[in-house]
Amino acid sequence: MAMALLDQIRSIFDGDPGVRKVADDPVLSAELLMLFRMILADGSVSESEMVVFRRICKEAFGIPESSIDSVIEYLNDFGYETNGSQAIALFRDLDVERRKLLARHMAEIAKADAKLAESEVKLLRRTLDLLDISPVDLVKPES
Repeated sequence: MAMALLDQIRSIFDGDPGVRKVADDPVLSAELLMLFRMILADGSVSESEMVVFRRICKEAFGIPESSIDSVIEYLNDFGYETNGSQAIALFRDLDVERRKLLARHMAEIAKADAKLAESEVKLLRRTLDLLDISPVDLVKPES
C-alpha cells in the first residue's frame, strides 16, 4: 500500500512513466503516431481498433495499462509536430525486422474492426513502400 502511494507521488513529480518512455524514444513515438494514424485513416475510431492499440502498447512496448490514456493525450498534444513522412524516416535506418513489426502492427489495427477501408489500404501500402517491405512480409511468420 505504501509503495503504491509512493509511486503515485513520484509520478506527480516525475510525470507518467509511460509518457516519459514514449517522450524519450523518438522511434517509439513515431511508431505510436503511425499506429494512431492508422486508427484515424478510415475517419472513425472504433473500440476494436483502440483495444488492439492498447494491447500493442502493453505487450510490444511495455507501456503500463495505467499510462496508455496519458500516452494518447501526449500523442495528441505533441503528435501534430511530426508528419507521417517524418515518422517513417526514423524507421528507414532500422533493421528489417523492426520495420516489419511496424507494418504488422498497422495491419492489425486496420483489420481490427473487420472492415478494411480503402484509406487504410492506401496508408498501409504507402507505408510498406516507404519502408521497403513487401506485403508478403506481413503474412509470413516472424523470424
